[in-house]
Order: sequence, then structure tokens, then C-alpha cells
Amino acid sequence: MSSIRTVSGASEDPTAERAVTASLGEEESNLRRVVRRFFKHRLAGVGLVVFVAMLLVAILAPLIAPYDPNRIFDTFQARPSAEHLLGTDPVGRDVLSRLIHGTRVSITVGVGAVAVYIAIGVTLGLVSGYFGRAVDAVLMRVTDVFMSFPYFMVILILVAVIGPSLLNITLAIGFLGWPVVARLVRGSVLSIKQADYVKAGIALGYSTPKILFQHILPNALSPIVVNATFGIASAIILESGLSFLGLGVRPPAASWGNMLSDAQSITVLSSQPWLWVPPGLAIFITVLSINFVGDGLRDALESRESKVR
Repeated sequence: MSSIRTVSGASEDPTAERAVTASLGEEESNLRRVVRRFFKHRLAGVGLVVFVAMLLVAILAPLIAPYDPNRIFDTFQARPSAEHLLGTDPVGRDVLSRLIHGTRVSITVGVGAVAVYIAIGVTLGLVSGYFGRAVDAVLMRVTDVFMSFPYFMVILILVAVIGPSLLNITLAIGFLGWPVVARLVRGSVLSIKQADYVKAGIALGYSTPKILFQHILPNALSPIVVNATFGIASAIILESGLSFLGLGVRPPAASWGNMLSDAQSITVLSSQPWLWVPPGLAIFITVLSINFVGDGLRDALESRESKVR
């Protein structure tokens, strides 16, 4: 009998098991509610479909592009035809192939730059908000210094000094874009660290990284996710602007920005729309779809937070 009692005692406590099950069920219902509210925003759903399609185009660019983007044909500035669906550029390269490969550049810069500045901003915001006092004062003054610089001008100068390339543009945007995220995270941490579960974790002797990244950060994700979504759109526009000015991705590499740079004359604008309309529409549709996704995420996550409160 004693052995039987020991075995049954080794099993999980039914009360604890019910609590864990209830917690998992609540998280699952919250996630389902967020997804449902997101797709109630019809434009957000459409934007997500368009952005996923752009991601697939970027990944599969070498397979779906009809020609090599740098292949030169003997027809220059040719009109759209069965052989070249979007015509050719002044050098004789297929515009459709370059447009498809330009998608890879824009998506890479957008996602890569946001990943860099989210990592920096989240880390500094967590440390600043959690430790407070002197640490908070120093980090926030550094943040103020970075925010006082004219963002676009600093990136222009930085890229001109270190040299224009895909990697340099991504790092430049990433290293200069973190202050807003740091402030958002700091504000969330200042309120979250007063919660009972955080104080309980401190009392139980949990390590600081565990408290920051396992208990505080998951509850501060909403503004981070929304900011990251809009940040991808901003980074794509910034890269296109830099490439248009000749400080981004250098030819012969294909970029939506440097494709637009071929349309700087009145003649091209008026009589050769196949040179500038496709990359212009690609930037417009991609950025608009990402902004719709950001709007949907903001509405869904704000609704979830209001229900939690």
C-alpha cells in the first residue's frame, strides 16, 4: 500500500495540472482572438497576402525571372513584347528580370535592418527600464543624442564614407534606427516591472536575464512587433531613395531605386513608362501592404491588451 501511495504521490498534482492547462488554454484563446481580430481588418489580410507573395518572389527570384538580370540584349529601351514582357532598359537588360531580383534587395534590406535595430533597441530598453537610476539616465541621454541627428542625412554621410553596398546600407539603417524602439521598450518595462509576478521572480532569486527575457519581454512585445512592421516599410523606402541617388546598391545589381534612376529625363517619363512605372508600383504596393499589416497588428494587439487590463 505504501508503495502504491508513493507512486501516486509522484504523479503530478491535479490542481497544478489544471492550472497549467487553464493557462495554456487562455494563451491559446488570446492568440486565436488576436488572429481573428487581425483578419477582421480586411486590408490587413490583403496586405499580408501581398507581403507573403513578395517574400516568395524574393526567395524564388532566380527560378521565376525569365532572364539573368544582368544579361544584355541587342534591343535597347525596347517596348514591352512577348519576348520582354516589361521591355528593356537603356543598357538592353530585361526590366521584368531586374524587377524580380530587385524584390530580393528591398526585402533583404527591410528585414535585415529591422532585425538589427530591434535587437539593439530591445536590449537597451530592457536594461534601461529595469535597472533605472544612473543606468537609465545614461542610456536615455545617449538615445536623445541619436534622436537629435537628422536620420536621413546621417545615413547619407555614413554610406558615402563606408561605401554603398547592400550590407553597408542594412547595417547603417539598423545601427541608427534603434532609439525609438529603446524608448518604447523602456516605457513598457517601467510599468511591467511593478507587476507581482516580476517581484515574485526577484524574491525567488531568478537571474536578471531570465526575468528580463522570459518574464518582462514577452509582455512588452506588442509595441515592438508593430514598430518592426512599420520599420520594414520605412527601410524599403530609405534603401530605394539611397539607390536612386547612387548611394545604395550599385549597378549592375538590380534594385528598385536604381531602376528608377534611369527615369530622370522628361523623355523617359513621358514616352517610356515601362522603365519607371514597374519599380515605382512595386515600391508603392509593397510599402502599402506592409503598412496595412502594421495597422491590423496594432488594432489586434491593442484590443488584446485592453481585455487583459
